[in-house]
Amino acid sequence: MGMDKNTVIGFVLIGALLIAMFVINSRSNQAYLTEKKRIEDSIALTKPKVDTLAAKKDAMVTDSILAAKQKLPDVFITDTIEHLDTLENNLVKVIFTNKGGQPKIVELKNYKKFDGKPIILEDGQFNKLSYRINTGPNDTRLTADIPFVKSTKIINADKSQSLSFVLKDSSGDEITHQYTLPADSYLVDFNLSMNGTSKLITGNSLNLVWQTQAPQVEKDMKYERQQSHICYLKDGKYDFEYLGSGNDKTFDKPVEWVAVKQQFFISAISAKNKFQSAVVKWVVPADSLHIVSQTTATCVIPLSGGPLTNVPLQLYYGPSDYNVLNKYNNQMENIVPYGSGVFAFVKYINRHFLLPVFDFLRQHIASMGLVILLLTLLIRLITSPILYKSYLSGAKMKALKPEIDRLKEKHGDDKQAFSMDQMKLWKSAGVSPLGGCLPALLQIPIFMSLYYFFQSNISLRGQNFLWAKDLAAYDSIATLPFPIPFYGDHVSLFTITATLTSLIISVYSMSNMQDNSNPVMKYMPYIFPVLLLGVFNNLPSALTWYYTVSNTITLLLQIVIQKYIINHEKILAQIEENRKKPVKQSKFQERMMAMQESNKKLQDMKKKGNKN
Repeated sequence: MGMDKNTVIGFVLIGALLIAMFVINSRSNQAYLTEKKRIEDSIALTKPKVDTLAAKKDAMVTDSILAAKQKLPDVFITDTIEHLDTLENNLVKVIFTNKGGQPKIVELKNYKKFDGKPIILEDGQFNKLSYRINTGPNDTRLTADIPFVKSTKIINADKSQSLSFVLKDSSGDEITHQYTLPADSYLVDFNLSMNGTSKLITGNSLNLVWQTQAPQVEKDMKYERQQSHICYLKDGKYDFEYLGSGNDKTFDKPVEWVAVKQQFFISAISAKNKFQSAVVKWVVPADSLHIVSQTTATCVIPLSGGPLTNVPLQLYYGPSDYNVLNKYNNQMENIVPYGSGVFAFVKYINRHFLLPVFDFLRQHIASMGLVILLLTLLIRLITSPILYKSYLSGAKMKALKPEIDRLKEKHGDDKQAFSMDQMKLWKSAGVSPLGGCLPALLQIPIFMSLYYFFQSNISLRGQNFLWAKDLAAYDSIATLPFPIPFYGDHVSLFTITATLTSLIISVYSMSNMQDNSNPVMKYMPYIFPVLLLGVFNNLPSALTWYYTVSNTITLLLQIVIQKYIINHEKILAQIEENRKKPVKQSKFQERMMAMQESNKKLQDMKKKGNKN
C-alpha cells in the first residue's frame, strides 16, 4: 500500500506554505536591515574615531550649560536637585525621577537577559514622557526638562503604591503626575492633572511625547528584530508594523494604545479616553549599539477647555504573555503573535486549545521538552484520522493501478482520452482523486498554529532541554568559522534531526508510491527536507524539537496504519461493490466531465482538420 500523487502534493504544499510563511515574515525585514547596516558601516569607515570618555565629559558640560540657560522663571516652584524614588511589586521595579516627573529605569524582576543580567526595559536619556507647557511670555518648555517637586510615596489599602510629582507656580496653577502601581501587575496607572489648563497649554489639545528604547534582550538580535513589532489599537481594531529599517505611521483616527513589542517583552502607553490622533516614528540603530529599536510616539490628547484637566493614562512594562495581557481587558493580548496574515485564524486554535493544554501539561511536568513531546503526541493522535483517510486513499489508488496502467497503454499519447477514462474509473470504484490531497491540506492549520505557538510562547524562554540551553532560541552544538548563505554560522542539532526524520518519511513514502515514473513527482518530496536545513537553522529549538517528534510519530503512524490497520482485501472488495452501484456525480464532477468531453471533441476536430 502506498501514497498517490495527490497525497504527495498535499504534503509538499504544507511544506511549501511553511517555508513561504518564514520567508514572508523575515525577508522584508532582513532586506531593510542588511541595506541599512551596509550604509551605516560605509559611513562609519569614513568617520574619525571618537574618544568616548572625552565625549561623555563634553556632554556633561553641555548639559550643565543648557540647564543654566533653560532656568525657569521664578514664579515656578521647583526642586533644584534630582530625586529618585521607586514603585515596585514582585513583578516589576520602576524608578522615577522628579526631572519631568517620569519613569527613568524599569526592571522586570522575574526575567533575565540571555547572558543572565537583569532585564532593564528602560534606562537612558532617550526614554522620555513629556509635553510642552507655557512657562512665560513667548516661552515654552518640555516637562521632561523641568524638575518637579516629589511627594511622599503612599502604600494604599489594596497594597498598591502611589507616587506624585507636582509642578506649580505662585498663582496656584499646577500640574500633577500621579503614578500608581497595583500589586501583582505590570500595568502602571498614570494620572495627569492640571489646574489652570488654559494658561499652561495653548490650544485645545496636549501633545504627549512618549519615547522608548528597546534594548537587546535575546542572544540573536537579528531574529529578535524580526519578531519585534510596532503595535497599536486604532479605532478599536488591532494591527502592527514590522520594524524593517525604521519607518513612521500616522493615525488620523482615535488610538487606544501604542506598544513596542520585542520578541518577548513589551513597553506600551495607553489612554483610557483614547488619543485623538498620533504619529509614531521608529528607527533601527546599528547592531553594535545592542539596541533593537528607538520609538517616538507623539499622541494628541483632546482637552475639555476648562481650567481643570484630568487625563487618565496607563503604562505597561512586561512580558508578551497572553495569560497576563488578557487580564487587562484592553485587547493587548492581540500583541502576542499567535497567528497573522492569511493564517490569522490559527490564533484561536492557539488561544483556546493549544495554550490551555500546554499550560496544564507544564504545571504537572517539570521538563519543558517533555511537555512539547506530550503535546505533539496529543496533536498527532487527534489528526491521525485525517492521516488514515490520506493513506486509505493511497491504498485505493494503488489497488486501481493495474487498470490505470492498462488505460495508459490503450490511449498512448492521447492524454485527454486517458484523463476521461481515468475519471470514469475512479467514479465507478468510488475513489476520489482528491482523497489524498485534501486530508493533507486539512492539517495545515495545525502545522501553522504550532509554528506560531512555539515562536511566541514566553514560557519556553530560558528553558533548557538536552543540549538546548534555551528552547526559545536556536540550539547550537558547533559554531562555524564563517557564515554559510541560507544556513548561518552555527549548527543546530534539532534542525538536523528534524531534517533527517522528514527525509526518512519522504524516502518511505516514495518507496510505497504506486506511480513514481514522473521525474518531478519522484524528486519533489526530497526538496522540502533539504530546505528545512536552511530555513529552520535559526528558528527556536522548541519548534525544531517539535518537528522532530512530530515527524517520528507520523512515520510510526504511517507504518502502523499501512501495515496493520488498512485491509487491502477489504478495499478491493469495497471497490467491486462500488462498481455495482449506480454512479452519482456532483455538479462539479459533471462540469469537469463535460469540460473534458468538450476538449476532446475540439482535439478530434483539429486532428481531422490537419489530415485534410
